[in-house]
Amino acid sequence: MTGTPLKDCNIKILLASGSPRRRELLAMIAPDFTVAPSRDVDESYPSDMPAEEVAVYLSGVKAEAYKDLLADDEIIITADTVVIIDDRILGKPADRDDAIAMLKSLSGRRHKVVTGVTVTTKDRSISFDETTAVEFALLSDDEINHYIDTFKPYDKAGAYGIQEWIGAVGIKGIEGCYYNVMGLPVHTLYHRLKKFRAYDSLP
Repeated sequence: MTGTPLKDCNIKILLASGSPRRRELLAMIAPDFTVAPSRDVDESYPSDMPAEEVAVYLSGVKAEAYKDLLADDEIIITADTVVIIDDRILGKPADRDDAIAMLKSLSGRRHKVVTGVTVTTKDRSISFDETTAVEFALLSDDEINHYIDTFKPYDKAGAYGIQEWIGAVGIKGIEGCYYNVMGLPVHTLYHRLKKFRAYDSLP
């Protein structure tokens, strides 16, 4: 039963995310899902929390905000992605100057992208995270300006999307899951969802 494709599941999958990239990625492994209605969620986190723990913490916070929405045959997926350099989290840029500053801080350096995911039913929940190391080549001011003005990455943590022009010309290499950098570690998520499908014991 655990080998059954997710499209044959009898459970209904909901995704709580406004990100078009997460919707695209989830569709690769679970074609029949529904986007949950948007809800206001307080995405603050303890100031002393290690940066690597923030994404999975926030995915759990989001899950709690949606739990009352679930029917008995439904699960909901919540996620959060952070970019970390020098133990500092780079969120979504506030404006053009902020985006420029973020890309300059990443230029010629290696950083981490952590995505936290929580999968929740009415009576149980699992959370996990995945980390990918990303190395940027040195970026010129012209390259940074071109990317920001053309692609306007204001909805992306760290002010970049690996699947866009900047990924092709600026990223020297990665260690870990490519899709994780886009916002959803689909390989790991697929196997966690199969556990839900088979009602296996939770990790």
